[in-house]
Amino acid sequence: VHQSKLDFFCKLGYGKQDICKVLENLGQEALEDDVLKELIRMGSKPQALENQAQPSQIKLVARGSCSTTPGLKWLGEDESGASSSLRPIVIDGSNVAMSHGNKEVFSCWGIQLAVNWFRERGHTYIKVFVPLWRKEPPRQDSPIADQHILEELEKQSILVYTPSRKVKGKRVVCYDDRYIVKVAYERDGVIVSNDHYRDLQNENPEWKWFIEHRLLMYSFVSNRFMPPDDPLGRHGPTLSNFLSKKPVLPEKKWQPCPYGKKCTYGNKCKFYHPERLHQARLSVADELRAKTKVPLALGKEEERCQCQRSP
Repeated sequence: VHQSKLDFFCKLGYGKQDICKVLENLGQEALEDDVLKELIRMGSKPQALENQAQPSQIKLVARGSCSTTPGLKWLGEDESGASSSLRPIVIDGSNVAMSHGNKEVFSCWGIQLAVNWFRERGHTYIKVFVPLWRKEPPRQDSPIADQHILEELEKQSILVYTPSRKVKGKRVVCYDDRYIVKVAYERDGVIVSNDHYRDLQNENPEWKWFIEHRLLMYSFVSNRFMPPDDPLGRHGPTLSNFLSKKPVLPEKKWQPCPYGKKCTYGNKCKFYHPERLHQARLSVADELRAKTKVPLALGKEEERCQCQRSP
């Protein structure tokens, strides 16, 4: 039991010394949820996050050397390439699976569809949280479909089981929602779920803001995973900006002027005029002055030429 708990929290990035210290204080039979609370209370943070907070030391490498320092990885994440501009994805596996199974069957295929959707967009950090008791054989009161998908996702380091056990014949389940929100909050990622986590919002004001602004809801249309194009409403960011760390502002589209060439607003017109692309933007009065000055100047030059020729 001690080794299993130690391995689980080591996967989350906590140091062995902190874990052993908490287990000594709470006892070997302490629930994983209580151990996690104690680690948070002690101020313990995953080692990868602590290393990121420290200033990186610049190392000189000889010219022509191919040796490079490996980037920090947390829970098997690859930070290279285009993935650095995309937010980490944390999926509420139970919520997605039950939604795809019409709230009657725990459909593991729904989890696979969600993972595939984010993979196609280029996200490399994808984590799915599912209670450990879902590994047990299905029963009539809790049917499971395509259970082998969970094993495949676990081998790919995508699926993480939240701990659970049986005490005197009763199942003791840790609160998996707290794992989901905590990991997404620490990674500054996105939570994929249709749950609002109201109890966790009341528990932590920082989590409240994070859940309100980083919760991505979704729908299943047959076997198609479909998040909304406007996750935060009509006046919020687009889906692509919501899932990226560096939002891209849309290009300004000019509306053509309804008056066309008959427009008399000149450079004060806010609409688009294709015929004025290569013209200087002058007001109507300046354009009229320019047109009247040109023939006057030509007439004066002709008079001067005639006067010079007459003698």
